[in-house]
Amino acid sequence: MVESILNNKRLLAVDDEPDVLETLEEQFDGFDGLIFDKAMDYDTGYELIRSWTYDLVILDIMGVRGFDLLNASVSLGFPAVMLTAHALSAEALRTSIKMGARAYLPKEKMSEIVSFLEDVLTLEHRPGWRRLFDRLGGFFNATFGPDWQKNEKAFWDEVATGQYRSGPVILKK
Repeated sequence: MVESILNNKRLLAVDDEPDVLETLEEQFDGFDGLIFDKAMDYDTGYELIRSWTYDLVILDIMGVRGFDLLNASVSLGFPAVMLTAHALSAEALRTSIKMGARAYLPKEKMSEIVSFLEDVLTLEHRPGWRRLFDRLGGFFNATFGPDWQKNEKAFWDEVATGQYRSGPVILKK
């Protein structure tokens, strides 16, 4: 048995790629009492979000309307993590933060997901973003380019230092 805050938690992952869900399931194997629900489409994911109480929700952005599911998760008080490959961009990161996600992880870092999820469950929202930027800041700089934060420097500085406070989000049609 692995000692972890993930023990006895209920998690949901929504991703349209079966191999991603399978990899996540393998990552969570061995945690005592962990229940792992999964969905491959928006409708199933939304139904599960509305039907159960989750300790943490993991959402793909593309293919499953991840931002809509993020909005539903945050509205119900579930900590949500965005996991993406195709929507890996500074804009998607910014949107995730503003909509209340607790983390934004590239799929290529899935081998480390357990430690990121433990951070989400143990750290408050703002210190969690600071820790994520400490761990992935170099990755974001390499992926998005050295000037990716230039246009919104004050926002990114607040996020990276754990000072950003998100407000309510109203989705536009």
